[in-house]
Parts: sequence; structure tokens; C-alpha cells
Amino acid sequence: MDIILEFGKILLPAGLVLYAMYLTMKSILAKEIVKANMDYKIEGSKIALPNKLQAFERICLFLERLSPGNLVLRLNSTNMTAKELQHLMIAEIRDEFNHNLSQQIYMSDKSWNHIKNTVEDVIALINTNAEKLDGEARSVELAKLIFQEIEKREVDPVAVTLSEVKAEIGEVF
Repeated sequence: MDIILEFGKILLPAGLVLYAMYLTMKSILAKEIVKANMDYKIEGSKIALPNKLQAFERICLFLERLSPGNLVLRLNSTNMTAKELQHLMIAEIRDEFNHNLSQQIYMSDKSWNHIKNTVEDVIALINTNAEKLDGEARSVELAKLIFQEIEKREVDPVAVTLSEVKAEIGEVF
């Protein structure tokens, strides 16, 4: 019985010391893991932040190029028919949109949905006004109808979407 009591006097303090070491090491390792995760996120931000800023820049440029007024001024030619201008503008919009599809990973779903809706709205604006003209109409007539429609609208969807994107940029930076 004395042997068990002596053995307990040695084993109990050693067990307490071992348990205290376990708790200390667990705490230190947990802090190191948190620190390593923070360092990893900081390094990731150093890479992702410039990419994110570039994505927002590209989307802003896309939206400016998407504006019906800019499209007409950039693509219209006096020797084109209205149908040719319609097809050229829609092809240009779709090409630009497809070129910028990958930028959505850097944006919120809300902003990306605004962009998609704006693209569809501009295409609908072009198609609606092109349908008002006969097959022999000149591109200038389509351009005139598009500019008149833009003036009638109280809200420019491209400007609204551009403001939304700029607001998101402000939240990020």
C-alpha cells in the first residue's frame, strides 16, 4: 500500500505538469494556426486585390462601350443599312460581354446581375427600334430612333449599372 501511495505522489504531479504542458502547447499551436491563416489571407490579398481592381476597370470600360450612344458613334457608317447596324451593334455587345465573362468572379452577384440585365436591356433597345424601320432604312435612321429613345427614358440603365459597380469598388477599397 505504501508503494502505491508513493507512486501516486510521483504520478499525480507529473500528470498535472504533463496536462499543463498539453494545454499550453495546444494554445500556442492554435495561435500559430490563426497567424498562419492571416498571413495566407494577406498574401492572397496582395495577389487578388490588383486582379479585382483590374476586373472592375474592365467592367467599367465594358459598360461605357455598351452605352447605346457610344455604340452608335463607334460603329455607325453612312453606307450601312439599319439592319446591318443592328447586327453589328448586337455582335459587338455579345463579343465584349463574352470577353468579360470571367470578371464576374471578382464581383458580387448583385452587380453581375445588373450588368447582365443592362446588356439585355441595350440589346432590346436596339432590336425594338430596328423593328420600327423597314428593310431599306439607313443606319442613320436607326441611330436617330435609338437616341430619341434614350432621351425619353428617365433612367439610363448603363449609368445606373455603372454607379452600382463604382459603389462596389468603393466598398472593396
